[in-house]
Amino acid sequence: MDAASDIKYLTLGGSLKLKSGITFGPITVAYETYGELNPTKSNTILICHAFTGDSHVASHRSGDRPGWWEDMVGPGKAFDTNKYFVICPNVLGSCKGTSGPISLDPKTGKPYGLDFPVITIQDIVMVQKRLLDHLGIKTLLSVAGGSMGGMQSLTWAVLYPDMVQSSIVIATCHRHTAQQIALHEVGRQAVMTDPDWLNGDYYGKEGPKRGLAIARMVGHITYMSQASMERKFGRKLVGKEELGYNISKDFEVEGYLEYRGQSFVERFDANSYLYLTKAMDYFDLTEDGQSLADVFQGVRSDFLVISFTSDWLYPSEQSRTMVRALKANDVGVSYVELDSDYGHDAFLIDFGDQTKVVANYLARVQNDKAGRT
Repeated sequence: MDAASDIKYLTLGGSLKLKSGITFGPITVAYETYGELNPTKSNTILICHAFTGDSHVASHRSGDRPGWWEDMVGPGKAFDTNKYFVICPNVLGSCKGTSGPISLDPKTGKPYGLDFPVITIQDIVMVQKRLLDHLGIKTLLSVAGGSMGGMQSLTWAVLYPDMVQSSIVIATCHRHTAQQIALHEVGRQAVMTDPDWLNGDYYGKEGPKRGLAIARMVGHITYMSQASMERKFGRKLVGKEELGYNISKDFEVEGYLEYRGQSFVERFDANSYLYLTKAMDYFDLTEDGQSLADVFQGVRSDFLVISFTSDWLYPSEQSRTMVRALKANDVGVSYVELDSDYGHDAFLIDFGDQTKVVANYLARVQNDKAGRT
């Protein structure tokens, strides 16, 4: 059975008032589930995917297409589906089944394009909450995610403190810095200055393939570390014995980035790229002038915060800032900085220590919960 057949779809009734003030609907949510929901519906773990991810967090059976967190989710793994009911929804604004710019506008019968409303991480989380309400799930054993998924996990703890028992926050931050915004803007400009972008109205046409590929090339550099790039490529030449002394490709890393860019174009929508990078740039838990400690005053969740030593996109100091703010409120928080030279992508690649940390943390959360009942 193809993994696509395991995707479930729910069209939410009514509309949703977005953070921008715009009321939008209908909204369709694509999601996948793993494991069994217990009779009290108390063993649910919500996994939030990163920027270009989707609902397919893991395979459902032997021979299925691997998921983006295949080594973390499944029987006996960190998110043990023999114990937990795991649900992973695709985010609002994406192009992987949930409503986004590529979706058909019921008023016109054509893709929304730039008529799709600008969204925020808060909007994404509110849609997830509506999904769980429909499923009758009133409590979450944990909300977990890395990168943009970590932003969602943080937002869940702040918006719905009575619902979230624990939060697993990996390789992320509580707001984007100027540098992080600047990196995204380079990618957006690459897309929007491609003449085939057509102000977002490119559906059924060629589309801004070159611009989107360049955007991905820039992004992929930020996901790796200098050490991992040096180990993988160094100054290896591609298809030649010596430097060509011209502007054609000389180095293997050049070809690799081009490959990553071209493969990304085949699986992702340029407008979704614009909308989701903007949602991350808008993300700021302290935007109302509060300190981060003030923002965390109302949270009731326990926290596991994980960072990686070589992650320069979301460096460990950003995680430590969150940890200090949580501790200022006497919130239970465990912080682990894992040694890895894979850069930001470590949470999607380096599973050894990450698996142990997450599995042990969830076991403690379950034990603590059992002790209180």
